[in-house]
Amino acid sequence: MKSINTRKTIRKYSAKPVTDELLNRLLDEAMRTQTMGNLQLYSVVVTRSEEMKKKLAPAHFNQPMVTQAPVVLTICADFNRTTKWADCRKGNPGYDNILSFLNAVTDALLYTQTFCNLADEEGLGYCFLGTTVYNPQSIIDTLHLPKLVMPVATITLGWPDENPPLTDRLPLESIVHNETYTDYTPELIDKYYTEKEELPENKEFIKINNKETLAQIFTDIRYTKKDNEAMSATMLDTLKRQGFI
Repeated sequence: MKSINTRKTIRKYSAKPVTDELLNRLLDEAMRTQTMGNLQLYSVVVTRSEEMKKKLAPAHFNQPMVTQAPVVLTICADFNRTTKWADCRKGNPGYDNILSFLNAVTDALLYTQTFCNLADEEGLGYCFLGTTVYNPQSIIDTLHLPKLVMPVATITLGWPDENPPLTDRLPLESIVHNETYTDYTPELIDKYYTEKEELPENKEFIKINNKETLAQIFTDIRYTKKDNEAMSATMLDTLKRQGFI
C-alpha cells in the first residue's frame, strides 16, 4: 500500500490507458466512503473524449493536463437524484437551500478524497483542480448539469509521466488545537511559517515575483481580494441558477 506521506500531485501522464475495468472498480469502491444520511449526494461525470476535454479546458484556464490526461472526472454535489427519488415515492423534498448544498458538497468531497486514496494505491497519478469552483457555469453548460447539481471538484487522472518533489506542509502543531481553539500570535506565526518561508524554492518564488514575503504571493497575485469577490459573486449567481438558493 502506498503511503499518504509520499503522495504527489501529477500533471503529466503517460500514454498508457486507464481501463474502464480499473476506473469503474475505483469509482465503485470509493462509494464506501462516509455519506450524509446514506444518501450519496454526489455524481461523477467521466470525460474521456478529446472533444469533451477540449470543451472543459477553458473552465480550467486551459491547464495542459485537462486535455493531456486520459481521464477527467468532474465530481458534483447532487441533490437532483435524491429529489427525483422522493418525487417518485410520494415524498416532499425540500433540498433547494444552502444547507442541502453544503451537505452535498461534503459528500462529494469525501467521495473525491476516497477515490484519490484508492487511485494512489493503484499507482495512478492525479491532480485536483481548484478551478472547478471558479468557473462553474461553463462546466454546467458543457456537461449539461440540471438544477440541484453543482460541480465542486475535478480530477485529472492517468499513469504518471513525472516524479515531482514532495511539497512542503506546515507542522502538525500548527493545525491541532487541544480542547479549545488557541488563536495565532505573531510569535506562533513565526514558529509555524518560518521553515516554509526559508525553503529555497519559496525564496526564489518571492524573488521572481518581486515581492517581499511569501504571503504577498498569495494575497497580491494568486488569490486577490478582487478575484475572490468576483468569483464569490459568480458562485452565488450559479447557485441561484442551479436552484440551491
